[in-house]
Amino acid sequence: MSNQNGETREPGYGLAPAGYRLPVATRLGRVRLQVADLERSLAYYQRVLGFRVLERTDERATLGAAEGVDTPQIELHERRGAAPVPRRGRLGLYHYAILLPDRAALGRFVAHLAEIGERAGASDHLVSEALYLQDPDGLGIEVYADRPRSDWRHEAGQLAMATQPLDLQSLVRAAAGERWSGMPAGTVIGHIHLHVGDLARAEAFYHHGLGLDKVVWSYPGALFLSAGGYHHHLGLNTWAAGAAPAGEGDARLLEWEILVPSVADARGALESLAAAGDAVEAAADGGVVRDPWGTALRIRGGDG
Repeated sequence: MSNQNGETREPGYGLAPAGYRLPVATRLGRVRLQVADLERSLAYYQRVLGFRVLERTDERATLGAAEGVDTPQIELHERRGAAPVPRRGRLGLYHYAILLPDRAALGRFVAHLAEIGERAGASDHLVSEALYLQDPDGLGIEVYADRPRSDWRHEAGQLAMATQPLDLQSLVRAAAGERWSGMPAGTVIGHIHLHVGDLARAEAFYHHGLGLDKVVWSYPGALFLSAGGYHHHLGLNTWAAGAAPAGEGDARLLEWEILVPSVADARGALESLAAAGDAVEAAADGGVVRDPWGTALRIRGGDG
């Protein structure tokens, strides 16, 4: 049954949009970031996070996870002197999230951070266990592992999520003494979380236009959306409302990617956004669109 907005409630999926809906097999692709000093950033992403450099020029580098896996996951673009993220934040990136394949991998990462003296925030979100860091430019990073979907709970139609203390010792025990050796095979970009200026406008763009389902909509100042019943591919919040959007001279998120099974799927999403009045830049495998605060989203169809 549809509600007054034409949304349909599906058990395990939340509220589906009235119009176009992204496919169940939707996933995220690479994240493109602008940084002030490429050498400094590469040192951090390799030493602290454990990424490998796949390709490098004077002003750009692509990073991937395990040895033998050549899928780019993070792309760093240097703009010398780019302004770091202020304490209050900017509209745009809140954090991007690196999903590890299992709890043992997260436990190895916890032990690694302790060994090198790197501080991190930590939270238990019921559906996942997460660590929070900032890169040298102040860009937010989450590293997390999901709990089994069979353990996720729904309350009043919404997925139950929270922010609770994380049992770090339990995670370290899950590693069973194995040492961290870099981002393991199976690591992916799990979700993106954005600061936005207005949740209603963000919902119109990402839910009604793009076609993500709403999975959590009663969290104070935030909205969580996904495809295929995931806990969230996208988080949106107004916790930096009143701040300016990230500008050309700032360290920032340049672009994030959604990957869908086919070019037809990508075109369906872009046509839905265009019908809502959003400007779309077409490409052979999909296209690019910007949200109301200038954050660029590339939608690509095919294997990615």
